[in-house]
Amino acid sequence: MDQGFFSEVAGPIPFGGLGSTDPLSFKVYDPDRHVLGKRMADHLRIAVCLWHSFNWPGSDVFGVGTFDRPWLDPRLDPLTASRAKLDAAFEFLTKLGVPYFCFHDRDVAPEGATWRETQEILDKVVDDIGRRMSTTGLKLLWGTANLFSHPRYAAGAATNPDPAVFSVAAAQVKSMLEATKRLGGENYVLWGGREGYETLLNTDLAREERQFARFLSLVAEHKHKIGFKGTLLIEPKPQEPTKHQYDYDVAAIRGFLERHDLAGEYRLNLEVNHATLAGHSFHHEVAAAIAGDLFGSIDANRGDPQNGWDTDQFPNSVDELALALYEIVRSGGFSTGGFNFDTKLRRQSMDRTDLFHAHIGGIDTLARSLLVAAAMIEDGALERLRTERYAGWTGPLGHSILVGGAGVEHLATRVLAGEIDPQPVSGRQELLENIVNRAIWSVDSAEAAAAAPVGAAGRT
Repeated sequence: MDQGFFSEVAGPIPFGGLGSTDPLSFKVYDPDRHVLGKRMADHLRIAVCLWHSFNWPGSDVFGVGTFDRPWLDPRLDPLTASRAKLDAAFEFLTKLGVPYFCFHDRDVAPEGATWRETQEILDKVVDDIGRRMSTTGLKLLWGTANLFSHPRYAAGAATNPDPAVFSVAAAQVKSMLEATKRLGGENYVLWGGREGYETLLNTDLAREERQFARFLSLVAEHKHKIGFKGTLLIEPKPQEPTKHQYDYDVAAIRGFLERHDLAGEYRLNLEVNHATLAGHSFHHEVAAAIAGDLFGSIDANRGDPQNGWDTDQFPNSVDELALALYEIVRSGGFSTGGFNFDTKLRRQSMDRTDLFHAHIGGIDTLARSLLVAAAMIEDGALERLRTERYAGWTGPLGHSILVGGAGVEHLATRVLAGEIDPQPVSGRQELLENIVNRAIWSVDSAEAAAAAPVGAAGRT
């Protein structure tokens, strides 16, 4: 690895435009291109995860790993393996040309024989990461603790029936939250990978909710104690690996946070594939988080409509992501969050360069989706029609209901007198869908025209 793990890629990946035939170039993503007055890179704030890309061997329930990841050899010294993994990861991040990365503690530092040894290993690796960040200029979008892989967490972490497991999980989050602060991380994510149940026959739902709330309260308290200025994020997921998880979707978490006076402490990290597993569109989950003032960050990926589990494939649907980006951009965009590629190569994608091809395609999909969202915002038709639909609520009747104190007796009297006699009004759904398609097609047309060689028909 002295010559680099990705020696076939010179990097950084350039912007080539739609006319480029170089597969190792961006076709749409131009980080310095201005969209609605902001650099494309600043709109998207792209990150790469270290777990699927560098800490997963390409295994599945039917077979062993297929990927070329020499640092995962169990015969290696743990720190030697960790440094080799970080060499490859930072080489990849630098050559891809993205600004951020994300990781779990166990992605970079294995557990030792004792908790003290585990902490010493993590401290050394975090120092190593910090040096690499200083050299490359890369930044940490968020850190998190793996509270789901170790056998101790088989019955959950915060919701475990054993308070000793709760205690170890608290110690692990404390350690990783402090590491995230040391590295200048902009967020800290809690994903309750096993905070749920397999069967109700041995589960006390009320007790486990109290435990989960207490855990989140302790984490928020420690954030303030150490002066971490980043955002605490919870990631919703409906099921898998447990039968039912308590952080099911945006609505479930919003209700939980409000019940336990935690709404001001946490925001949400939304994953595309998790939204679809919950039976929602990703557009819905983004809009619901924004409406509840809980929007934080995104894990960009996609599921397979033919599979009922979390496949974490690279995003390739502009139709899906453009609507989510429309909601994000029109609400002001990210503050501390961004788009993290929580994505897996397919098991047969074994070449080292496949990791570049996958991320290039996903990043270009996000970039094209941003252009479509910007076109819809600039056009204004969707916003105008939505405002018109609720116009009655800004008139005398709506005002009297919401702030004027009109009660049911007053409203009933007016209805009986014939003063209020509403008529059905079209929701115009098909018109709205056509407006979205028009934006997608117009961006395609504009990009194709820009990519055409000088002198080509239609080019001025």
